[in-house]
Amino acid sequence: MVKIVNVVASGALNVELDLERLAGDIGGPVARYDPDKYPGMYLRFEEDAPLITVYRTGKFIITGADSKEDSYSLRGRFLNLFSDMDVIEEPEDEWFTVQNYVCTAELGQDLNLNALAIGLGLEKTEYEPEQFPGLIYHPEGAEGVVLLFATGKVVITGCRSVESAEEIFTGLTETVSEFL
Repeated sequence: MVKIVNVVASGALNVELDLERLAGDIGGPVARYDPDKYPGMYLRFEEDAPLITVYRTGKFIITGADSKEDSYSLRGRFLNLFSDMDVIEEPEDEWFTVQNYVCTAELGQDLNLNALAIGLGLEKTEYEPEQFPGLIYHPEGAEGVVLLFATGKVVITGCRSVESAEEIFTGLTETVSEFL
């Protein structure tokens, strides 16, 4: 059905951080901090691993995980590192939550996006092929947004659970089959 390709989660440590000192203490290539380019410090434990962006306020964002469990595991490793470095007293955060699942799926056939934009309803769709090659669809009552491509590939984003993405895809397949 749908495949998770990115999980975005965030949390807060409830402590103000000296990012320049932290980046120096952790060292590269794990930690990167260039305040002239971006106000957050990047942490990546391995090459091609999910990225943790840490801010001076103690808030952090994890991107690039491919499951909820992966996000929580990386969060644990991050909290243990900061606890071991005495940045925080215990390997605990103030709060942590998954913000967004990005999922992909396939409808299994090519799509006429012009016809689909009209069929799905112009008030629920955005399609400007000279700006973006996909049709953006906002299903009524759904928390996510769907990107449909002429190849039949689908990206669902903005969902706080995989179940929501699966519900959107199920509804989409039923709706789209009416126009094909």
